[in-house]
Amino acid sequence: MQIKLIILDFDGTLATTEEANMQAYVLALREEGIELDIAEYKRRYFGMRCPEFLREIGITNEEDIDRIRRRKIELYPTQFDSVKLNEPLWNFVQGFRKQGGKVWIVSTSQIENITNAMRHLGIVDKVDGLLTSRDVTEPKPSPEAFLKAMEIEGVSPSETLIFEDSLVGLAAAKASGASYIKVRLE
Repeated sequence: MQIKLIILDFDGTLATTEEANMQAYVLALREEGIELDIAEYKRRYFGMRCPEFLREIGITNEEDIDRIRRRKIELYPTQFDSVKLNEPLWNFVQGFRKQGGKVWIVSTSQIENITNAMRHLGIVDKVDGLLTSRDVTEPKPSPEAFLKAMEIEGVSPSETLIFEDSLVGLAAAKASGASYIKVRLE
């Protein structure tokens, strides 16, 4: 069967955003008097949705969670010097689009974070669709977001190729029934 849809994770797959995300969290949490253990963040929390991450580190008040989440979004663009586009993957999917294929970004990140980073990278309006944590009820490792993109485009899992980097993303890709490729950015 022919591939008609390529789905890309954003953070760690299409762009190197780990450092910018982490530093935005460090700054936002420091304003709250909390020092983030960077090694623990990388090991346990990277790729987790913001509210779940904040709950995991002991912040349970919903107003505090929302305030910190919004502050992290404000601080994120100040860290964009470290954000780089995965040029080989980007060039590949743009060639795929020129041949009539569809390309979507599916991420657990906040829509504001992704659109800010896409603006910085100069790739806004160069994909066919974008699904984020707001668009689904179950985050990765649930395949819900991948299946929703397939449904919108009217394609089957066998007509879809997913690029992912995280364990939860790879689990979601596998559960979707689509073929997938693990990406490792350096």
